[in-house]
Amino acid sequence: MERSRERVLDYARRLRARETILGYWVIIDSPASTERLARLGYDYVCFDGQHGLLDYKGILAGMTSVDAGGESVGMVRVGANDPFLIGQALDSGAAGIIVPLVNTAEDAARAVSFAKYPPLGIRSYGPMRSQLRIGPNPADANAATVVLAMIETPQGLANVEAIAATPGIDGLYIGPSDLRISVGGATSADPAVDDAFEEAVARVLRAAESAGIAAGFHTPSGEVAAKRLAQGFTLATVSSDLIHLEQAATAHLKAARGEG
Repeated sequence: MERSRERVLDYARRLRARETILGYWVIIDSPASTERLARLGYDYVCFDGQHGLLDYKGILAGMTSVDAGGESVGMVRVGANDPFLIGQALDSGAAGIIVPLVNTAEDAARAVSFAKYPPLGIRSYGPMRSQLRIGPNPADANAATVVLAMIETPQGLANVEAIAATPGIDGLYIGPSDLRISVGGATSADPAVDDAFEEAVARVLRAAESAGIAAGFHTPSGEVAAKRLAQGFTLATVSSDLIHLEQAATAHLKAARGEG
């Protein structure tokens, strides 16, 4: 347990110090492949509890696989800013949470309160598994648990500076698909709004820098992750297991047919 606790604490320290953090996104319930991903050297593996294909049992099995991999910590993008979902994700052993659809500073404050034990919050005590990662002491869990707020809506963008300044928020995290639609995109990849999208991205980055918190970006590839890190973002997640599985299978199929 001590080694796991040290890994989680070091992850929280590095994220809060705005050091470079790289993660990988998991949306399929496949503990064996998750274990292999957790051995590659990513700082975290994040399970998508909002749009992913995992229920709580899948997240729990995935978190166990991350421990078996031994190189990463587990994160969860929770399904909603909800005390039950946040508490459950953290009880599974997650080092932190990414909270979607944070629109106001009040939303951000609620997310923090749901993730922290009293006196910092209202998280219910019952660390049936998380104590194996961090320990049973509420103060230790409060110190180790990181909270990232997703900026992806018009209201969230309008209030991003106040969200970033909310005590207990450790970072902002851009959901690029929703953010692009929010600035007028007809689709999640609409190039017609590139300028407006990049202006929104720059505003989120400035807000995080001003508040001295992590600035995170969800990216489709390592190349784009490198670009966003060079831009000043401190945290980047790379694509997802399902997308990469499809891409790899497609490339091999084309090669076998002599099409590539």
